[in-house]
Amino acid sequence: MAETFETLTAVDALARFGEGSLSPETLVDDCLARIERHNPKVNAFTCINGKEARRLAAESTRRWQTGTPCGPLDGVPVTIKDLTLTKGLPTRLGSTTTPDGPWEVDAPISRHLRNAGAIVIGKTTSPEFGWKGVTDNPLHGITRNPWNTALTPGGSSGGAGAAAALNLGLLHQGSDAGGSIRIPCSFTGTFGIKPTFGWVPQWPASAMSTLSHLGPMTRTAADSALMLSVMAQPDTRDGYSGNPLGPDWLTPPPADLRGWRIAFSADLGYVEVAPDIAQRVEEAVAHLEALGATVERIDPGFSDPLETFNTLWFAGAIQALEKLNEQQQEALDPGFLDIARRGQDVSLSAYLAARRERSELTAYMEAFHQQYDLLVTPTMPIAPFAAGHNVPPGGTYRDWMDWTPFSYPFNLTQQPAASLPCGLDNQGLPVGLHLVAGKFQDLKVLHAAQLLERYLPPLTPTGVVEVL
Repeated sequence: MAETFETLTAVDALARFGEGSLSPETLVDDCLARIERHNPKVNAFTCINGKEARRLAAESTRRWQTGTPCGPLDGVPVTIKDLTLTKGLPTRLGSTTTPDGPWEVDAPISRHLRNAGAIVIGKTTSPEFGWKGVTDNPLHGITRNPWNTALTPGGSSGGAGAAAALNLGLLHQGSDAGGSIRIPCSFTGTFGIKPTFGWVPQWPASAMSTLSHLGPMTRTAADSALMLSVMAQPDTRDGYSGNPLGPDWLTPPPADLRGWRIAFSADLGYVEVAPDIAQRVEEAVAHLEALGATVERIDPGFSDPLETFNTLWFAGAIQALEKLNEQQQEALDPGFLDIARRGQDVSLSAYLAARRERSELTAYMEAFHQQYDLLVTPTMPIAPFAAGHNVPPGGTYRDWMDWTPFSYPFNLTQQPAASLPCGLDNQGLPVGLHLVAGKFQDLKVLHAAQLLERYLPPLTPTGVVEVL
């Protein structure tokens, strides 16, 4: 029986390439075969780069055979989100209003991954312009959760989340302006980190400006660290980040967490969390104590910054709308059109007030992290819900932000924040643990996650559960 690679990590794949027990050709062929089998059920890909991926895998195999890999990711299959420019592959932003090619330039992240030898096997789905916390759009339809295809994988990096859960590629690029890495990671049982703003260059600039972070989505924290070691390199086209010098992403974690002070907030003081999710998170926090950390139950003490976030978010959405003519606007996702038009009502004084409130929250959390190495919360207060809906059907929520209260505050503050799978809820669906550190303290998030993985093994869907 042929070997398959549903749980293989990038770190292990590279080790096997080096020892000769696995070739990039074999791995890419396996990934493409499983994409062919699973993607019709989950709709995680906007396009599949099979012919070119096989050609590159053959070249990579020859390099490994002669002991001359071209870079730190040589032969590793990766995916890129549909919002990120990728030379030779469509970047449609999930919208029928975007041009149908040609695509002749790489965004910084695409270029860095390719220069490291990674093989782009396809582009993953996003809602139109990445505007919401679930993944469906007028161009590519509905993306579904591999744990139960009747449910959403979250968004906006929902295609990457579904692909990571099924290991359809080993490394996946996401973006996060309000939770768009962490929401799908929580809903699909995968790991993802929104690094400190500025570490990973972003060009063209997001309509959401400095709310938007690019980051990895993988099956383990070590794979995300590996991906960041390549992604987090300067690019002079990025007008916001300048030339930051990041940490050594591959620094190994400490032996334990002795000496760490960790704040655990079960609900930020104002969020209603499903009881079974709260229980899984409580159990995961106990492992932090077992690792030697001092855990204090304390809320960070800020009030819900939803209005501040919405003001900036709606103002960003209007920028995308203003580039489209009336006929194109009529073709948009109605939900996106609604928030963009709400952005038209944001006054300059309200926008400036939101920026001031954002700065105040940033300073507040900086002071908080002078006392605590990490803030730990649930990633999501609810379980995945029916696909094709922006909010859980039958509830009281109006907007996607209403059911993602743990994620968007830390886009305002630009802190590193990750979602780590910490078990299954009473429905057998993944639960995420949210790890937040002070700005530029990304290694604390990655290291705590790597240590917790000793107690919280990765989650893998048992096949694709079709419940339609």
